[in-house]
Amino acid sequence: MTADAAASRASSRSYDGGMQSRTRLRALWPFAPYIVVALVHVIALATRSPLAVPTKALLMPLLAIPVVLAWKTLAPRGAAVLLAIALLFSWLGDEAGLFFPFVPELPLMLGFFALAHVAYILLFLRHLRVRRLPLWTVVYVLWWLLMIAVLGPHTGSLFAAVAAYGIVLAGTAATSARCRTMIAWGGVFFLSSDSILAFRLFLPGAMPGWTSPAVMATYTIGQGLIVAGALLALRRGENGPAPADARADAVERGTESLA
Repeated sequence: MTADAAASRASSRSYDGGMQSRTRLRALWPFAPYIVVALVHVIALATRSPLAVPTKALLMPLLAIPVVLAWKTLAPRGAAVLLAIALLFSWLGDEAGLFFPFVPELPLMLGFFALAHVAYILLFLRHLRVRRLPLWTVVYVLWWLLMIAVLGPHTGSLFAAVAAYGIVLAGTAATSARCRTMIAWGGVFFLSSDSILAFRLFLPGAMPGWTSPAVMATYTIGQGLIVAGALLALRRGENGPAPADARADAVERGTESLA
């Protein structure tokens, strides 16, 4: 390779890298309103400001803005629909007390968020998986057992609902680990948020005041990372199984056809 050819190739790589960086920055702009309002909301919680109530109601609609703006570029469409459903049920879970004041808030909140987690699990498994389930995700089983052991005696009549919700929450975290790193971290933050919230709900006397903003800080980070990672994957066509998974699926289909 001549020096001119090497320089040309290096220049091309530099140009491509610059283009990718600018594309990523442009992709982040639709998240700006969500990030700003999330920060205001967390600060409002920490300072006990009345702004905490309206800013919470704005979070999921603002996080839906990047999804709506990218809608025509997302493929497959079923994945985009699942993402939108997850955000819708997350919003209903956030505002269960506001939208349905005549119904006990906590069971309804658990129900809406459980549906959001089911949508996320289907999205991860059907459209965003890029690797097999890592062995380390067994920690999520241990997490569930620990939460049931510690909080179970304090949940009263909600024990079954809380246990079931813990399963789908752990399922979201575990299946997110099969996706790109950004989504996997989103699953970790989402799990962290609900873990802190569970202790605040069922062992309130043991939780310091700073855990209130911590719940929403980890929640908004988790949701933001999941949505951003999903949009990047679906927009670029990076979704779909990893080669090892693809080979396993092909073998399975071949076995079924022989049968």
